[in-house]
Amino acid sequence: MTDAGNVADPSASPIATVQNQLADMADGFIRALPNIAIGVLILLVTWIVAKFAVRIADKLIGRTDMRPSLKALFDTVVKLAIWLFGLMAALVVLMPGLTPASLIAGLGIGAVAIGFAFQDIFENFLAGVLIMLREKMRIGDVIECEGIKGKVEHITLRESHIRKLSGELTIVPNSVLFKNAVEILTDEQTRRHEVVTGVSYDTDLDHAAKVIREAVEAVDGLEKDKDVDVFATTFNSSSVDFLVRWHAGSTPRDKWESTDKVVRAIKRGLDDAGIEIPFPYITHTFKERVPMGQDVGEPNEA
Repeated sequence: MTDAGNVADPSASPIATVQNQLADMADGFIRALPNIAIGVLILLVTWIVAKFAVRIADKLIGRTDMRPSLKALFDTVVKLAIWLFGLMAALVVLMPGLTPASLIAGLGIGAVAIGFAFQDIFENFLAGVLIMLREKMRIGDVIECEGIKGKVEHITLRESHIRKLSGELTIVPNSVLFKNAVEILTDEQTRRHEVVTGVSYDTDLDHAAKVIREAVEAVDGLEKDKDVDVFATTFNSSSVDFLVRWHAGSTPRDKWESTDKVVRAIKRGLDDAGIEIPFPYITHTFKERVPMGQDVGEPNEA
């Protein structure tokens, strides 16, 4: 027979097991406290080093003619490299059995998994790097892409900040700017602008073209080294239309200011020359005779 006093309590065994595990975990945590403190210290040093490294890089790059987008990319790369090294060092300290080689191998496998899980994020990241590397689309340029028109204020590794001409800020993923056509309105200091003006059909077109050209050439603020173009283009319903083209500043403000001056000058020149800018004319044609004057309401003679 079995001694009743030696029989183990089945209900106490799981509790004892949990207690032993908690005690082991607490003991292991206490033993790991020095390593945790060293790891936190490494991260703190990494943060300080990264901060000063970026400042030093800014001072060195500030002496060059590097584009602002490339400066931002260089600062980001320096910061990422320092943080990557610091995190690896902290992990090795926290987990003594972990070696740099095994950590790098694990990062390679993890990068593949993360790449599939966060495909859009990495796509925007790579697009941001390529946008910063390419020469075109500088910070400060006015661009138009996918219905978004505005000034480039900031380019990060994931998104670009576009300030619309009306003042709103639009945050655009870099993949949108990289995969779609981008029209850069301020790539050059000047660009061509145009307006259409019409004259009446009884006007001498050669004389009208001369008057329009002289009026536009006298406008201040236009590029004098580039010719003003005046082309008769269309037989419109009430007028013969001229396409007038000139060169001025490339910003939207320059466009509207020069257009205002040119339209005013053309109107003034045509008025002084006695040339009509016609209103729309409408001609009515009736198949039957329309009674006029005294014919209206007169009785028919017998």
